Amino acid sequence: MEIYLDAIWLLNFCFDLLLLMMTAFILKRRVKKRRFILGALVASSIVLFMFTPVSPYVLHPAGKLSFSVVIVLVTFGFKRFRFFLQNLFSFYFATFLMGGGIIGAHSLLETDSIMENGVFMTNWSGFGDPVSWLFVGAGFPAVWLFSKKRFEDAEAKKIQYEERVRLQADVGEHTLHMNGLIDSGNQLYDPISKTPVMIVNIEKLKSVLGEGASGVMMEKSPLDAIGLLDDALPYIGRLRLIPYRGVGHQHQFLLCLKPDDVLIYTKTEIIEAPKCLIGISTSPLSADGEFDAIVHPKMLSGNPVKHVS
Repeated sequence: MEIYLDAIWLLNFCFDLLLLMMTAFILKRRVKKRRFILGALVASSIVLFMFTPVSPYVLHPAGKLSFSVVIVLVTFGFKRFRFFLQNLFSFYFATFLMGGGIIGAHSLLETDSIMENGVFMTNWSGFGDPVSWLFVGAGFPAVWLFSKKRFEDAEAKKIQYEERVRLQADVGEHTLHMNGLIDSGNQLYDPISKTPVMIVNIEKLKSVLGEGASGVMMEKSPLDAIGLLDDALPYIGRLRLIPYRGVGHQHQFLLCLKPDDVLIYTKTEIIEAPKCLIGISTSPLSADGEFDAIVHPKMLSGNPVKHVS
């Protein structure tokens, strides 16, 4: 069996990078890219130590634990002991999760990839086995994306759907403040970009749209209104037309506005919502005026920018 050390190191560097990114995703940590890269460099250096006299110490359980501590500290830093333990245990959880997925896929596909002392290798003859390297190149990202998607789905199910939140949306030079309701029934997406859509009463958007455009939208259907709006209207380039189907109705269209960013203020934290659209509703959303927007639950899967004590 021929061993190409550079290829093995690159393989483990990529895998360690994915593990650290998965750890940060699980914990919702905001980590700079250079710290991910530095952490992956430290983690993948174990490949080099395997071919040195210190190999028995590095591959000992105590050595591996110490190595993991260094990797976590380099990537996430140290703020307090509890913070460090969360990072360390989540790193191990991500490792077991991804490792189990890779071993399962390996058993299913029966490739020539093997694991030796915690390092992924492949059996090579000449240039290499294309089947095993196809597994290595596509299998790791596939398992990572699958796991990430499962975490996102589980997170969405844990959301308290009837929670009231405050919203701040920035559209150009305008900053809008609204009261929102998280509603599990709002599963509206842009069918092309899969961007979630929250619904906002048009009264809250008049400062952005202007009185003239708001009047046109309230009097005309979305299809007719978008054809009547003046191209010189501010933010006309941000308007989108999204098809949807309401309960008991045929297919309809909804005019949407693309914001620069949206912040969601919950009881415990401030969340920077992922990319979203603001659907324009011409009718009140709450009879008693308690909320002005219906928030898509997927928007709460964004990164917390601040925790409220």
